[in-house]
Amino acid sequence: MDGTLIIGIIVAAVVVIAAVIAAALVVRLRRGGTSKSVDSPTMLAEADAPEQTDKVNASDAVAAGAHQHEASAAPGSAAPTSAQRTAAAQNAVETPESAGSRITRLKARLAKSSNPFGRALFNILAKDHLSEADWEDVEDTLLLADMGADASAQLVGELRNDSRIIGTSDPVQVRNALRAKLLGLVGTDTDRRLNADKPGDGTHPSVIIMVGVNGTGKTTTAGKLARLFVAEDKKVIMGAADTFRAAAADQLETWGAKVGVSVVRSQNDGADPASVAFEAAQQAKDAGTDVLIIDTAGRLQNKANLMNELGKIRRVTEKILPVDEVLLVLDATTGQNGMAQAKVFAEAIGITGIVLSKLDGSAKGGIVIAVQDALGVPVKLVGLGEGPDDLAPFDAPAFVDGILG
Repeated sequence: MDGTLIIGIIVAAVVVIAAVIAAALVVRLRRGGTSKSVDSPTMLAEADAPEQTDKVNASDAVAAGAHQHEASAAPGSAAPTSAQRTAAAQNAVETPESAGSRITRLKARLAKSSNPFGRALFNILAKDHLSEADWEDVEDTLLLADMGADASAQLVGELRNDSRIIGTSDPVQVRNALRAKLLGLVGTDTDRRLNADKPGDGTHPSVIIMVGVNGTGKTTTAGKLARLFVAEDKKVIMGAADTFRAAAADQLETWGAKVGVSVVRSQNDGADPASVAFEAAQQAKDAGTDVLIIDTAGRLQNKANLMNELGKIRRVTEKILPVDEVLLVLDATTGQNGMAQAKVFAEAIGITGIVLSKLDGSAKGGIVIAVQDALGVPVKLVGLGEGPDDLAPFDAPAFVDGILG
């Protein structure tokens, strides 16, 4: 065989091998480029908020459905027009339950609740003759229900002097006396309306700032509150000023998309919350919305920082719009453990009302009385379930009747 031919064959083989190796390297590099580094912001956000990975923004879902429809359309068929896609998005928007319907439903739920707190009180007070030990049991029962020491002592003192309690063992009389005393402590003449629902001059959007410790359901409550206003035909914008929790803005957007409410947010985690609040106020004013709801961070690691941050959010917002309402969200199941935290927020920004989440009329129902007594502001809204429309205005008689069973 000619030497030149042999050399040519060897060279060709080397070229082919080099080409195969190069191709393999390119494929490997491409695969490596599509994987996210653990240190990337996207991966960090996912690590901080694993519970959000299964949630899909409603607007994204609508868009994805439109693209899927276009891709699956038969060859030659016309793709959906912009108007058709807009109509599809509007059809995806939910219609929230009205406030009146919620109150009726929640009254029924409270009436059906099995309440050990109310039963224990009634069983003690229905005895023929109440001993000193019985009265101590009454006070202990109230304390276990998180009513607080002052309110418990006041109620026991009033019951001991009520002739319907000490003069008879008639269950009806005992229940009526207990109901009247509890209603007096809860407050039946208290104005529990949100300021956004009160008659006003109508010249500016009503601004509501939501505050509370992370984990109380604050951001979820903000989303549910937006639904409540939408049910009243109010235009709403939400501001995602909790920029320290990666999932908070995404969570708000998910709630907003379901009822057609836009959300003002920062694209960068850890951005200045006050800047988000300022931009949200500006957009709400320009759009002529009825209500602006601003969600805030609930970090209590440093009380001074929290107070400064919330104070700044309020000051900056009021450069554009006055703040009408500051709602403190409390987890009712934490009872007295949440009172110290509540006082911190009251000092930091000043609150106008309380939202009790996870209130099911159970043994911790006394927290309604305790928190109003401690903070001097009314409970305005309560959440009694996990459903999107399980937030409703607080109804004192229904709540007391739910306690007594």
